[in-house]
Amino acid sequence: MSSRSDDLEERLLAFSVQILKIVEQLPSTRTGDHVAGQLLRSVTATYPDHGDVESADSRQELIHTLRELRQTQRCLKLIQRVPLVHRAEDLIAILQETDALIALFAAEKK
Repeated sequence: MSSRSDDLEERLLAFSVQILKIVEQLPSTRTGDHVAGQLLRSVTATYPDHGDVESADSRQELIHTLRELRQTQRCLKLIQRVPLVHRAEDLIAILQETDALIALFAAEKK
């Protein structure tokens, strides 16, 4: 595996861990539980999908990973806007990382 790939894998792992920590902060309400479920599905697909992207000949895995990142981004924006966490401003850095990862995967798609 190349250093670039190792760096991206570590970055996606750290990203996933951050998102899981946010999920744990969401309130146990109908809204919080629903958004948490959506966010868990999208972020827990992103990290493992990266392994598939590395080995796949098809762009489909890359497109799927990009789609999951965009879903994660939208969930984070929703959490921030409502807000569903005590300190919505703490989401700024993770949203910036989400934007950066989307840009990276979108560039790979081209």
